[in-house]
Amino acid sequence: MPMRAATVTRFGGPEAVEITEHPTPVPGPGQVRIRVGAAALNPVDAAMRSGVFGGEGPVGLGFDVAGTVDAAGAGTRWTTGERVIALATGHHKPLGTHADHIVLDDAVLAPAPRTLDDIHAATLPLNTTTASQALRLLSLSPGQSLLVTGAAGGVGAHTVELAHRQGLKVTGLDADVHEEFLLSRGADHFLARGQQPSAGGFDGVLDAARLGADALAAVRDGGAYAGLWPGQEPRSERGIRVEALAVRADGALLAELSRLADLGVLRARVERTYPLRDAAEAHARLAEGGLRGRIVLVP
Repeated sequence: MPMRAATVTRFGGPEAVEITEHPTPVPGPGQVRIRVGAAALNPVDAAMRSGVFGGEGPVGLGFDVAGTVDAAGAGTRWTTGERVIALATGHHKPLGTHADHIVLDDAVLAPAPRTLDDIHAATLPLNTTTASQALRLLSLSPGQSLLVTGAAGGVGAHTVELAHRQGLKVTGLDADVHEEFLLSRGADHFLARGQQPSAGGFDGVLDAARLGADALAAVRDGGAYAGLWPGQEPRSERGIRVEALAVRADGALLAELSRLADLGVLRARVERTYPLRDAAEAHARLAEGGLRGRIVLVP
């Protein structure tokens, strides 16, 4: 039986997204097939669609997935019927998670949060994994100060939540309408967009808003900066350690993050759902901005 997937043959705007048919994939040894229940739409999908990462089509879209195991290859630890979440990395994959089914390696899957439905669970894998791995890169200790730019976004908000749990003193920077939300998620202080952070006032910064040199200026001498777009990070100065995260799928880490979602440490936010057939319309809504949660595609 064929399945549907959102793909791009020619890079461009939202209209470049097509729903195409493909043979339903069969898992090999060490692989699992997931029947997709929901898959979040992220800014990186828009970047792939528009050709930011180069290459040639067709390119499959989608990194996040929540769903149910419906076939398992030899040597896997999963059985059919189990609810799972997963992160499918790669900027040039032929098929992504914006599809009816996806086959992934056993090791990148994690149990889905018991307290969340697939739509909400699908918002977690990419953003929470990115936040966790970025905090590891920064390697700050409890009591140290962290500035998070773009703090109300998907990665930024989860960074605030995880950093608060780790005992960091967190300042969130974003539009002033997000102040109450960020303080409720664990930020100790809030800065409205347009306010200049104290020069050298932070031990580290997670620059989710891509402020670059302006964010770097807020880091103390010898501190740490982490960006999310490799190749676009500012040059190091004043002994600051500058890192750029290339996120990696990690099933064991995702299982811990799923547990934290069940504990209420990580909050899943959904702005709107679209059926998979309307993926191009969903991309157009993402391009409009002003979202307070993820757009989620539902097959």
